[in-house]
Amino acid sequence: MQHDPTAETSPSHDHELDHAWLANLVRELFQTEQSARRHPRIEIQRLGDVPPAQVLRAVAAHADEALVALPVVVTEEQLPVSLGGRTVGAAFSTLRNQIVDLFLTAERSYRATLLGMRHGVDLVVLLEQVARRDRADALADWCADWLARRRPLLADAEQALTWFAHNPECALAASERRPFARAFHALAVGFERLADRRRRTTPRPA
Repeated sequence: MQHDPTAETSPSHDHELDHAWLANLVRELFQTEQSARRHPRIEIQRLGDVPPAQVLRAVAAHADEALVALPVVVTEEQLPVSLGGRTVGAAFSTLRNQIVDLFLTAERSYRATLLGMRHGVDLVVLLEQVARRDRADALADWCADWLARRRPLLADAEQALTWFAHNPECALAASERRPFARAFHALAVGFERLADRRRRTTPRPA
């Protein structure tokens, strides 16, 4: 008898599917929050005591709290406490700090950090809904509380982009202050300016 893919699945099958999905989302959340506690602190060291850094300090502190509370909640819901996810998150932050940020200005590096924060919010929105569906109410309630705190912080971080607009020298400086990083950034900027000059001086085809 041929299987009908449109046939309804059993409630037990749906529960197993949702629980497996929850486990994957939780692993991703451990990874994302590990990055949220580490990379804002890297940005703070680079920027100094300026408005964007002050907002990131609050984000990192919230991530610290989340990584303390989350293992308790997921254990209650019989979900994995993902040490691997935390390790991967730390590795991504280190990789970005050591390699990727060599190519970035300060404002681009800040916007990349914002991108990670937005990803975290999107992830927790989805996680809350899947947890409700799976009747993992403790986790769903934790997600709602997390969103109530992180969304305003993200909004503040987005608003802090104004500081870069009013401080172009800081915004366009190399994100990394190590001599090698500054030299690498200056070389990259030189190539960009040369390419732009060639584009402006090359005659357009008739």
